Amino acid sequence: MIGLNVKEPAEACSDKNCPFHGQLAVHGRVFDAEVVSDKMRKSVVVKREYMRYVGKYERYEKRTSQFTAHNPSCINAKAGDKVKVAECRPLSKTKNFVVIEVM
Repeated sequence: MIGLNVKEPAEACSDKNCPFHGQLAVHGRVFDAEVVSDKMRKSVVVKREYMRYVGKYERYEKRTSQFTAHNPSCINAKAGDKVKVAECRPLSKTKNFVVIEVM
């Protein structure tokens, strides 16, 4: 178990950067996001939508951000999937998150 309320994947993998079957520890922020692109090997681009408060108008605006996340082979998220993403140590220049569940 990785300390979060998620289901463990049914299949096993030999990825050392898998939070379930490898040595990768997850900590910090956990997001619900949507996979935009899965063309990279072992990585996905995810899009997160959130609301930001604008004090001048006393309203909220919808914003989106994209970031890359590690995609372990046991989870294997595809484009269009809704996923749960957790923060981890830096895996590369741009990857600081890992996919932990396909919802």
